[in-house]
Amino acid sequence: MTTAVLEQPTSTGELNESTRDLGGKYLTFMLDDEEYGIEILKVREIIGIMDITKVPQTPDFVEGVINLRGKVIPVIDLRTKFGLARTEYNDQTCIIVVDVGMMMGIIVDTVQEVHDIPSANIEPPPKLGSAVDTSFILGMGKVKDDVKILLDIDKVLTSEDLVALRHFGEE
Repeated sequence: MTTAVLEQPTSTGELNESTRDLGGKYLTFMLDDEEYGIEILKVREIIGIMDITKVPQTPDFVEGVINLRGKVIPVIDLRTKFGLARTEYNDQTCIIVVDVGMMMGIIVDTVQEVHDIPSANIEPPPKLGSAVDTSFILGMGKVKDDVKILLDIDKVLTSEDLVALRHFGEE
């Protein structure tokens, strides 16, 4: 299944982390019992789980590569990357293809919906001490009575992770 990506107005502020406008459309998905969101502009498409070719000597969170319309792209299991227990894939499991400077697939438990979250409803990530890295969290989006963890998908993978994966995907 494929989604259409909707145009989103660009921010009028500077694009540094402290002043950029985080409001906008976010695709939300589930991992375990938590709901996460990523900026819709990073999403290229959503596909069902498909055959993944394992690649030897890759980090645990790298499931392998897929052939998506003639392009080989790396796929990571976001549960494993976040230190969550692995589960069997089912008919709800999806691969979200994102653009992080290269095309990459992220495996999630299930895709939820697209939310338009205004900046006023996004709070900074909680301060959890220096031992906990929250640099990949854009903020906490409040939608009705729920909180969505908004991810900076570009920072979910470290630069070392991307260098290791780059030769599998397009540059």
